[in-house]
Amino acid sequence: MSRIKLLLEVVQDIRSLADSLQAVAEAMVQNEPEPAEEKQESEPKAGVEKKNTRKKSAEKKAEPSTPEKSPLTLEQVRSVLAEKSRAGHTAAVRELLLKHGAEKLSEIDPAQYAALLADAEVL
Repeated sequence: MSRIKLLLEVVQDIRSLADSLQAVAEAMVQNEPEPAEEKQESEPKAGVEKKNTRKKSAEKKAEPSTPEKSPLTLEQVRSVLAEKSRAGHTAAVRELLLKHGAEKLSEIDPAQYAALLADAEVL
């Protein structure tokens, strides 16, 4: 291989690493609770009727029983593929991307994210 090709591969690997780091950072931010929400839940306001508290507790109980399936995001797919790549399946991840019609994850249609993740789980 020529030096330029090697350099281009290094650049591509660095970009992949940057994408993985970004996905990890975004996942960490999503898992952190917001300070304002914690205060509101722990300190009920004075003068609030008991009906409202019952209503809120009933709503909270109803939420976990009916979870809505949110569409997959680029960051979620990127983090899964990054884990597979770190586990030594980099070539297989690239083949999956090509199978779904793109050289980069960002070029893949969001509608295909579920199928891509299903294929990645096999690795």
